[in-house]
Amino acid sequence: MAVQVLGVLGNGILDPATPVVRADDAGLTRGDGCFEGCRVRTDTAGHTRVDKLDRHVARMARSCAALDMPFDEAGWRTLVEQACRAWTVAGEAALKLVQTRGPADGGPTGLLTVSPLPPDYPRQRREGLRVVSLARGLSADAFAEAPWLLGGVKTLSYAVNMAAQREAERRGADEAIFVAADGAVLEAPTGSVVWALDGGLHTTPTGDTGILAGTTQQLLFERAADVGWATFETLATVEDLHAAAVVWVISSVRGPVDVIELDGKARSRKPVIDAEVRALCDF
Repeated sequence: MAVQVLGVLGNGILDPATPVVRADDAGLTRGDGCFEGCRVRTDTAGHTRVDKLDRHVARMARSCAALDMPFDEAGWRTLVEQACRAWTVAGEAALKLVQTRGPADGGPTGLLTVSPLPPDYPRQRREGLRVVSLARGLSADAFAEAPWLLGGVKTLSYAVNMAAQREAERRGADEAIFVAADGAVLEAPTGSVVWALDGGLHTTPTGDTGILAGTTQQLLFERAADVGWATFETLATVEDLHAAAVVWVISSVRGPVDVIELDGKARSRKPVIDAEVRALCDF
């Protein structure tokens, strides 16, 4: 998944081999920054567009505000436009926007990359996900009175999330779902959890739980409500997921992928429901 387009805020599109981050950048040394991951789609004529760009820009602005960093929306939108012109490979790709606090004697660093899809994504979309539940070690309301924990902020501090995915792989699974100390289902390391139960679509509430508000999950719930689905924010348990008709892990680049196994228990697939949800998410 090598980077094929590189852009730097204020400098435009550069050779992907160009060094762009200083060794004393706080984003590198402390994980002090935020990011967004987006799907881009390119037609056979070479025209590229970014899915849900406005939602991603708005969320990144919120993340920067929570981190007390400035956010140059116009500059970022210009850089995205330049990257879309530079990327002409037909099909899907992954766009990443990263803003760090930068070095102590300078301002923030902003960089953008476009890369091919991770190689596992097409297979996972076809075959579904094997998932294990992993303890996060905090209660479901741990973020209620602790804004310094940066709940709901898409920070660069993803070491725990990546460790959880490696643990899932060690257990023979594709993905993990975090569970609070009191048993509440939270989110996946890089996606939202959504489940269909009793004719409605459910997801975990944001806010006190500290989970990230998913742009694709939000789009799904808006469109699903328009076509007759009831939608709910629900504090559920893993047992509730076992009882659900379908469980999905949903992210912007991979899309909604149904769970075919949860903690070693096989789940039957529901192609009709799954196809409707994927279509509502533009996948």
